[in-house]
Amino acid sequence: MTMLDIEGHLGNLSFGVLLITLVINWGGALAFSGHKLTRLGNLGILTSNLAIGGLLCIRWISSNHFPLSNLYESLMFLSWGLTALHLVLERSSKIPFLGAITAPSALFINAFATLSLPADMQKAGPLVPALKSNWLMMHVSIMMLSYAALICGSLLSITFLVLTNGKEIDLQGSSLGSTLYQQWTSNKEIFLSMEGPKEGEALKLDKRDLDENATVFDNLESLQLAKNVDNLSYRTLGIGFPLLTLGIISGAVWANEAWGSYWSWDPKETWALITWFVFAIYLHTRITRGWQGKKPAIVASLGFVIVWVCYLGVNLLGKGLHSYGWWIQS
Repeated sequence: MTMLDIEGHLGNLSFGVLLITLVINWGGALAFSGHKLTRLGNLGILTSNLAIGGLLCIRWISSNHFPLSNLYESLMFLSWGLTALHLVLERSSKIPFLGAITAPSALFINAFATLSLPADMQKAGPLVPALKSNWLMMHVSIMMLSYAALICGSLLSITFLVLTNGKEIDLQGSSLGSTLYQQWTSNKEIFLSMEGPKEGEALKLDKRDLDENATVFDNLESLQLAKNVDNLSYRTLGIGFPLLTLGIISGAVWANEAWGSYWSWDPKETWALITWFVFAIYLHTRITRGWQGKKPAIVASLGFVIVWVCYLGVNLLGKGLHSYGWWIQS
């Protein structure tokens, strides 16, 4: 069995496991079946992450250069980055359906690389002269990791809008849900500590009050879930933005070394700058203006589209120095 055969098997394994993981995670999210399916889904994402990592390592060994020289390799690296980010976020998040958000993205990217790209573009080839630099590993890998974090964070913002039905919810400070829950818990403890009715007196409870308490508790759970999604989105985008900044700076230094200019307004550079501004606005409104909830989630949702235009849209047009355009070249 050759290295190429092993690479093919690892690619098929990652795709198949991601497909099964997608079904498991969506089944768990729709059926609210608890932690068993969640753990099984996490195991599937870990397996696919190791498979993609093995595939990239084999290409690195066989080609003698870091496997980010064409669109296929960058797509597989992005899929690996999404699965790796899921494994990191899952350990600290309180969102039971995180895999239902990350698994479809990783599967879509994997499928696009495997099923849509021509066979010639999936083969490892020699580096073009401009890519024969130590900056290849730093610049491109950082940009791919930033895309993974920005895509994941934006998807969480879209999820927040879905959970809240696009309504404005007060999440300032400790959030409305957390505050009301603490007040409800405190009042419940006071109520339970009260003396019972005196002899001959009847304890009368209005059924409507019980129903209202039950409704408030359900809303509090939904609000807390929405708050967790909003916070995780903010934290994830807070990881992606510095990576994007570092990637743009390292790319400018590399461009000056390769082409003699730090910035040439190449379509890729222009859209990377647009992406940077969109998420800078998101972080600015949250940090300095104190926005939480709907408004920044809308900005991040716009950023989701911008990231894909920056990464795939510009590449597939076949224009500029960063082009991997196979529609035009084929």
